[in-house]
Amino acid sequence: MASASTSSLSLQSNGRKISFPVFKTTTLHKNLKFSLSLRSKVVIKSLKSSSTTKFNEVVGDEEMDKIRRLQNGSDVRGVALEEKGRTVDLTPPAVEAIAESFGEWLIDRLAKERGGELAGEEVRVSLGKDPRISGASLSVAVFAGLVGAGCVAFDMGLATTPACFVSTLLPPFAYHASIMMTASHLPYTRNGLKFFTRRGGLTSLEVEEICNRAARKFANRLAKVSTTLRTPPERVDFMSSYAKHLRDIIKERVNHPLHYETPLKGFQIIVNAGNGSGGFFTWDVLDKLGADTFGSLHLNPDGMFPNHIPNPEDKTAMSLTRSAVLSNSADLGIVFDTDVDRSGVVDKYGNPINGDKLIALMSAIVLREQPGTTIVTDARTSMALTRFITERGGRHCLYRVGYRNVIDKGVQLDRDGVETHLMMETSGAYMVVKIIIEMVRMKLEGSDEGIGSLIKDLEEPLESVELRMNVLSEPREAKAKAIEAIEEFRNYIEEGRLPGWELDFCGECWVSEGCLVDSNDAPAAVDAHMYRAKVSDEEHGQHGWVHIRQSIHNPNIAVNMQSTVRGGCKSMTRFLTDRFLIASGADRVLDITHIKKYAKN
Repeated sequence: MASASTSSLSLQSNGRKISFPVFKTTTLHKNLKFSLSLRSKVVIKSLKSSSTTKFNEVVGDEEMDKIRRLQNGSDVRGVALEEKGRTVDLTPPAVEAIAESFGEWLIDRLAKERGGELAGEEVRVSLGKDPRISGASLSVAVFAGLVGAGCVAFDMGLATTPACFVSTLLPPFAYHASIMMTASHLPYTRNGLKFFTRRGGLTSLEVEEICNRAARKFANRLAKVSTTLRTPPERVDFMSSYAKHLRDIIKERVNHPLHYETPLKGFQIIVNAGNGSGGFFTWDVLDKLGADTFGSLHLNPDGMFPNHIPNPEDKTAMSLTRSAVLSNSADLGIVFDTDVDRSGVVDKYGNPINGDKLIALMSAIVLREQPGTTIVTDARTSMALTRFITERGGRHCLYRVGYRNVIDKGVQLDRDGVETHLMMETSGAYMVVKIIIEMVRMKLEGSDEGIGSLIKDLEEPLESVELRMNVLSEPREAKAKAIEAIEEFRNYIEEGRLPGWELDFCGECWVSEGCLVDSNDAPAAVDAHMYRAKVSDEEHGQHGWVHIRQSIHNPNIAVNMQSTVRGGCKSMTRFLTDRFLIASGADRVLDITHIKKYAKN
């Protein structure tokens, strides 16, 4: 399965290519202009922090590690409300320290870009949040931290992750940066922060820098953040402008010959928002474009998520959406996660489309518009997806796991002259917009087959599994131990000690050594070590792959594998266990209990 993270999607506007963040981030054309009718006036208002800060002696590495452990790749995530077996670690003081550090990092970065001075320019940062019940108190901490750093803060209220990014680009807002407060599909007790500038989401290395700075602040103060601000931020109605932006894209791209303003007239579309932030897409986008949205599910925000986990990969969410599509004879079903940076769809026949199927669907659409383009995904997609893309004249670049890695790779390829129109792991509102546009176009061309017909020849792997191995060490040593084990895995393959296993690579797009290490003149920094090996034997030839990766933040190693033969995943697991984990002594630093159990059952 493809990972549940982000993509970039290219649309055409007046002959120019525009890259939009389908889930989490991407790059927008510098000269892109919008004509907007705004409902609200943007008011810039200074905030005063009501936090009381005491400075004390440094209390040691443990206090600093509390903040560092909140980093989750390119995001920050933690426990915001008490839950069984987990201590609350995403506290208001921690959030204030992180927000203040982000503000300082942003100001430093902007100053460098301007030759060392900002010349009195106000640094403006917006904050959006999903409906989690911890959002109110943590928002106050974000505002206090931003103002403490010298930024001007704006409160967007209930928002989505793609909207936060677009708020840095869409006039007249065009903030210098934005923060989305969300923990994606995780339980209501969790929360987190996602960071954006005008060039997209931050990298994991940048977030690590911010968390290190915040750790020093947190360890040297005892902070209490007030539940109210003396001067609350002025609310801005960005979501209305964002919804209009989405509507305009659909109207322009469909260019309906009979009803331009209502191109979705005659289509029924079911939306399952999972009580997250995605309800706006129903009443502020689809309804206003003429769609019938009767039968949609869980549209009202509810931070307790009472119906099911807001996650396109959740079986309950997909099953309920599928039932609603079939019972209403709808043309399309859409499932959003909490912050609308990931989505899945259901075609008119009730077939769920997510994971590799979703990437294949987007590839089919993009390759019709941009023949021969390169499509970047992470290295956990199937061999069948690669065939699907190449059979349609495209090129498939497998790259490192992580949405920032995938997007940055596509941007790099485009810059180096390799046309790249789709960088994708999973997706959100912009991807859904693209699918809706294609659905209407197919209807106008006389096809009644539905969107699912575009991937009817995509083969699926017979088996797919993910296993985890915890690192047996102190948390601060886990990263180094994991890297050692993964590099030893690579050595075993290169030295021929795993017969039939070979490091996989793409071949032609400046990526080598197992889809990980860029071999061009400007290699990207490695944020987490990982390798993919293709597996062959005499009976079946190449029949599967094994992908082993260090968790960016958690003290474990993930092992993903797929096979086209029955029993192939267990066979590869036994081989991996006996010929590498035990033979190399890696089992002394890794807990391989779950892998051994899977291999035996």
